Amino acid sequence: MAETTELRVYNTMTQQKEIFKPVVDGKVSMYVCGVTAYDLSHLGHARAAVCFDVLYRYLQHLGYEVTYVRNFTDVDDKIIRRANEIGENPLTLSSRFCQEYLDDMTDLQCLTPTQQPRVSDHMDQIKDMITQIINNDCAYIIDGDVYFAVDKSPNYGRLSGRKLEDNRAGERVAVDSRKRNPADFALWKAAKPDEPSWDSPWGPGRPGWHIECSAMSAHYLTFKFDIHGGGIDLIFPHHENEIAQSCAACQESNVSYWMHNGHVTNNNEKMSKSLGNFFTIRQITDLYHPLALRYFLLGTHYRSPVNYSIAQLEIASEAVFYIYQTLRDCEDTLSPFQEVNGQNVCITPAAKDCITKLQTDFQTKMSDDLSTPHILNASLQEALRFINSGLNMFKKKQQKQQQLSAVQSLTELEKEVKGVLSVLGLLSTLAYSEVLQQLKGKALRRAGMIEDDVLHLIEERALARKNKNFSRGDQIRADLASKGIALMDVGKETIWRPCVPVEQEPLAPAAST
Repeated sequence: MAETTELRVYNTMTQQKEIFKPVVDGKVSMYVCGVTAYDLSHLGHARAAVCFDVLYRYLQHLGYEVTYVRNFTDVDDKIIRRANEIGENPLTLSSRFCQEYLDDMTDLQCLTPTQQPRVSDHMDQIKDMITQIINNDCAYIIDGDVYFAVDKSPNYGRLSGRKLEDNRAGERVAVDSRKRNPADFALWKAAKPDEPSWDSPWGPGRPGWHIECSAMSAHYLTFKFDIHGGGIDLIFPHHENEIAQSCAACQESNVSYWMHNGHVTNNNEKMSKSLGNFFTIRQITDLYHPLALRYFLLGTHYRSPVNYSIAQLEIASEAVFYIYQTLRDCEDTLSPFQEVNGQNVCITPAAKDCITKLQTDFQTKMSDDLSTPHILNASLQEALRFINSGLNMFKKKQQKQQQLSAVQSLTELEKEVKGVLSVLGLLSTLAYSEVLQQLKGKALRRAGMIEDDVLHLIEERALARKNKNFSRGDQIRADLASKGIALMDVGKETIWRPCVPVEQEPLAPAAST
């Protein structure tokens, strides 16, 4: 890849882009808030995971040694409520949905974080931090409950810019009149009947929501680390409360960069389980390839809201098919020329310019707060078009040296494209042909067809055209196109590929006689 440029990331704390400088040269410590595991994960969870996976990948690409921690909340009111509804042990339920989430992450090609701690495994660290906060006179005990005293946090609200009185006192819990300040939040909750609990100096109970991330981030990354990430909805109160309690436990506590991804919306309303307007990752990947979903999510800058749209998923799916068809065609065309590699053959000036532009754009745009849309919609497309143009030249007669130069040019450009796709998490470990077949399978599923149905209609169309019944042939083609199946006549053969469904124009009424 080209020489790197300085990475700039948007820091929510300062509300501006800043040059990234880690606490320790050459190493990056990053903590991202994970899921509360009580149900299948939805598109909003996918977006957060993909956004920070790209950051993880890009930091590694830049040569950093990255410690990436993403937690699981496996002890929570929502988990207990769901477990009671279906008669399952809360920890068993949460463990099951942790695994479901990990399966989704594998499908979406998200790399496995360095650590994936669970609340239930870190009770000692949580209790130790609460004890420290109490000892520093920033929390108080009432009947086995421990509350953080927000009045003891003079900078409370500095991340979100919200005033103390704006704190949602009832977030995840009922308002408690025993609190000194309605904005005070629970660090430890006294045990209730039929709920999991752990022994503590304040009696049996379980942690509040916010303390887990402060305790686990400090445990794995120390009180000073580089990046804390999560969805924009976590800025307040969750991350605000994290800052308050971490600083109360250790005055030197500091996160250098707070990064947040935007909402996923459905009809411009935030997608969430509580609103009931969400789609699970599984619901989407049942019909669309996971790579298409990942491409869709990366097609909008990570800080901007992205509106769920079937039309945009269709476009993303077609884009992924185009990428893999281009790579497959390139592989097939170049395979007879493998002996060219290693020979002293120069690439063409045009290919060199294309490679340089892709390298420069990739580094410049990715280092500008991860501007993935520009890569997908501009420089990557230009490189793919160049490859396809080069492949078309192989259909014409060329002198041997000219042909060898074309082979070397395409080989190096393909390598560069694959490098970009790898950092974006869009390069599958499967063969190109397998990915293409999977994409075709998803298209058939959306169309409610099997491949034999398509092949039968191709035969029917060929017969209609042979009998000069061109209107029937055109109708078959249009009907399939409306279902996302494009027919392509290649020589004497007709093949099919997925496409964005095309709306059919209403047929003109037959002329009266």
